[in-house]
Amino acid sequence: MARAVTGRVHKKRAKSILKKAKGYRGGRSKLYRPAKNAVIKALQYAYIGRKQKKRNFRKLWIARINGICRENEISYSLFMDGLKKLNIVLNRKTLANMAIVDINSFKELIDKVKKAK
Repeated sequence: MARAVTGRVHKKRAKSILKKAKGYRGGRSKLYRPAKNAVIKALQYAYIGRKQKKRNFRKLWIARINGICRENEISYSLFMDGLKKLNIVLNRKTLANMAIVDINSFKELIDKVKKAK
């Protein structure tokens, strides 16, 4: 029996890999094997990056909240603890946005937390 050769299937797969590797430097964009490795690695970095993006934004929000809190003589941890004790449920993203856009209402929150201490 004759051996089946996967010519069309292999070419299609190679074509799609090389298409994904477009813009890479050197053999990584021209040759199948290095391109395949580069694309696999790129997809791994993309997956990891989607997780890191969430971490980085949370860090940014905390830094912004902390900066405004320190200007008003209260630490970030005391501020967040005070919000919990007052049953004010606002996430860090909203608080950080409030600290930049609507600073007066944020200062009111800080005053409430200070009075509750």
